[in-house]
Amino acid sequence: MKLSQFNFNLPKELIAETPSKNRDESRLMVLNRKTKKIEHKMFKDLLNYFDDGDVMITNNTKVFPARMYGNKEKTGAKIEVFLLRELNRESRLWDVLVDPARKIRIGNKLYFGDDDSLVAEVIDNTTSRGRTLRFLYDGPYEQFKATIESLGETPLPKYIKRKVTPEDVDRFQTVFAEHEGAVAAPTAGLHFSKELVKRLELKGIDFCPITLHVGLGTFRPVEVEDLTKHKMDSEQMWITQSTVDIVNAAKANKKKICAVGTTTMRGIETSVSTLGTLKPFEGWTNKFIFPPYDFSIANSMITNFHMPESTLLMMICAFGDFEFVMDAYRTAVKEKYRFLSYGDAMLIL
Repeated sequence: MKLSQFNFNLPKELIAETPSKNRDESRLMVLNRKTKKIEHKMFKDLLNYFDDGDVMITNNTKVFPARMYGNKEKTGAKIEVFLLRELNRESRLWDVLVDPARKIRIGNKLYFGDDDSLVAEVIDNTTSRGRTLRFLYDGPYEQFKATIESLGETPLPKYIKRKVTPEDVDRFQTVFAEHEGAVAAPTAGLHFSKELVKRLELKGIDFCPITLHVGLGTFRPVEVEDLTKHKMDSEQMWITQSTVDIVNAAKANKKKICAVGTTTMRGIETSVSTLGTLKPFEGWTNKFIFPPYDFSIANSMITNFHMPESTLLMMICAFGDFEFVMDAYRTAVKEKYRFLSYGDAMLIL
């Protein structure tokens, strides 16, 4: 399939700038792959589609405050630093993006905080925008991490033009968040409230987590018409034995297995045995799923509404049937569903 086949017209006003008032009260579009029917519901209506013994696989990664603002030595120029990943804990080395990149060279020092309490030195150029920074900090690691967290802010996507609010600190984190390491929220999980999770559990639905630290590569634009030539960035992930046992038992009993989000789906499809069952995993994945593709584990999924020509939309089309999903997206635009991270949700059965 070609990149241009995944294009559609997305009016700017449908891109959600703020979350819905309550987590579980966003809209939910339900797609039934067998009947090719589309229903319009609320997210909390999810309860009506799952039964005792069904499983929901969630991503329990936690977003850290990855966006920082510093000043360059001598000139005082304001520099945005986006922390991508920690490279070495002892040496305080981090892989980062800087903006504007043209002003930053190896050897430059950057100062953070009103009192310049944190200093970093640029020690490597990795890409045109990417750099490796060494934070010059003598105190214990916990103190260093606390300093970074106090200076950083919630990394809302760039398309959200407003200032970060205290509400974002909570709402750009899922109720499943446990293991810190993501620079973006696994957005399908944002729709679950603690109350809805409890009600689903009382109905007999099992929740089991994987951890996949969402990086910026998930949102990197595809720049080649031939999809086989697109390379995904690697993201770190773990699947535990306890999750594997619950999922494989549900699979053997022909229960619904629902992947909550594209990151979860990519994670479980990374670690499939020759028998089509889930395996434990610890490592990195750069799996890119686009049509045609045979899924091994999940038989349903929850996802948000994604950008035209994005790798996320391509995965949804692979799972839900290309024509059906693209038709559903045209319906979503017509019915004014909200798109992207703070937008509405889709359930594919």
